[in-house]
Amino acid sequence: MDNAPSLDTVFAALADPTRRAILSMLLEDDMAVTDVAEPFEMSLAAISKHLGILSRAGLISQDRRGRVTWCRLEPDALRDASIWMQGFGQFEAVNLDAFERFLRVELPDDT
Repeated sequence: MDNAPSLDTVFAALADPTRRAILSMLLEDDMAVTDVAEPFEMSLAAISKHLGILSRAGLISQDRRGRVTWCRLEPDALRDASIWMQGFGQFEAVNLDAFERFLRVELPDDT
């Protein structure tokens, strides 16, 4: 078995809204940990815990440059999760307007 994080680890990391927000921020560019923490009303230690979870899930990487720790989104990190979710693509979203028109034709109002 390879060292890739399991789907459970990836989905558990994605389950938290703070971690999803962090990933969205990192879509733009690499960021210093202090810059990642700035918009959140929590301690730097709490943000570091979130970053650790994202790192263990393989969603981000962190490296030190001098005195600053930088975070970078890992572009291939969601590949396995995406492939797994594509298996559910066979189920098309229901077009509610078309379904309502169908019901009006099939079940006319007799009142």
